[in-house]
Amino acid sequence: MIRAFLLGAMPPADLGVSYVSEKPYDAVVIGSLELWQLLRFAEASVLEALAQGRPVYLYTPGLPEAPKNRALAASLASAQRELKNWGVIFTDGGRKRLITAQEAKMLRLSGQRPGVDAVMTPLAREILEGSD
Repeated sequence: MIRAFLLGAMPPADLGVSYVSEKPYDAVVIGSLELWQLLRFAEASVLEALAQGRPVYLYTPGLPEAPKNRALAASLASAQRELKNWGVIFTDGGRKRLITAQEAKMLRLSGQRPGVDAVMTPLAREILEGSD
């Protein structure tokens, strides 16, 4: 099972990972963010994981909203786009299964394929397509 460092609240949905509070970990899960955290994003564990090519998942129901302030809502949307540009994988915790490179290698060795609703990191996709 994937060992994931948890930032924020634990998502109520089962994301298919086991949570750890210290290194080593294979991925980072952002369970929730406060308004200020999203607008001025600088979480060291997330930035380090992205720099090292580890997957970072953001549980979207844990994102802050500002429905009564259009300017603030626009800034929040911009901050979310920036996280996506960095490679953060957004998930709603539905039936989607998170597939990392490590899990993709195990699936490939066993001749299995992930479900159509699986969320894969770019490296996992490459591995399953046979170009690792």
